[in-house]
Amino acid sequence: MAEQDVVDLLTAQHEQISTLLEQLRSGREDRQELFTELVRLLAVHESAEEEVVHPVAKRAQFGAEEMVDARVEEEDHAKKALAELYDLGVDHPDFSSKLADFADAVAKHAAHEEAEEFVLLRRQYSVSQLEHWAGSVRAAEAVAPTRPHPHAGSSPAANLIAGPPLAVFDRIRDAVRDWRSQN
Repeated sequence: MAEQDVVDLLTAQHEQISTLLEQLRSGREDRQELFTELVRLLAVHESAEEEVVHPVAKRAQFGAEEMVDARVEEEDHAKKALAELYDLGVDHPDFSSKLADFADAVAKHAAHEEAEEFVLLRRQYSVSQLEHWAGSVRAAEAVAPTRPHPHAGSSPAANLIAGPPLAVFDRIRDAVRDWRSQN
C-alpha cells in the first residue's frame, strides 16, 4: 500500500475545511467547537503550505512563481479574514455574513491550488518526493501556530522564525481554553 502523498494529504484537508465550513454555515449548536477546529486546521494547513509546498512548487518550473505568489496572496487575505472572524466570535451578528464571504474565498483558493499548484507538483515530481513532502507537511503542522497571525508574514523564513514561538503561545492558550471548558 502506497503512502499518502502531499497532494492527497492537502486535498483531504481541503475537504475537511469545506465540511467544517458547511457545518458552521448550517447553524449547528456546536458552532464554537466547529469554529475552533476550523481555525486550528486552517492555521496549521496554511503554515505548512507556506513552509513546504509553495517553495517546492516555485522550484518545479520556470514561471511558477506568479502562480504561487497568487496563492500566497489569497492566503494572506484569508488569514486576515479568519483573524477578524476569530475576534468577532461566533455569536456576533455579523459573523454569519462574514463567514459566508470567507467560505467562498476559501473554496476558490482551494480550487486554484488543486487545479494549478497540485497539478504542477504531480507533473514535475516523483511519487517518492511527493510522499516525502507529505511527511514534511505533517512535521510542519505539528509545530505550527493554531491561530492565524496575519502580521507574522507568510514566507518560509517568517514561518520558521515566528512560527515556533507563536505555536507555543497558541498551544498554551488552547490548553487553558480546554481546561476551562472541562472545569
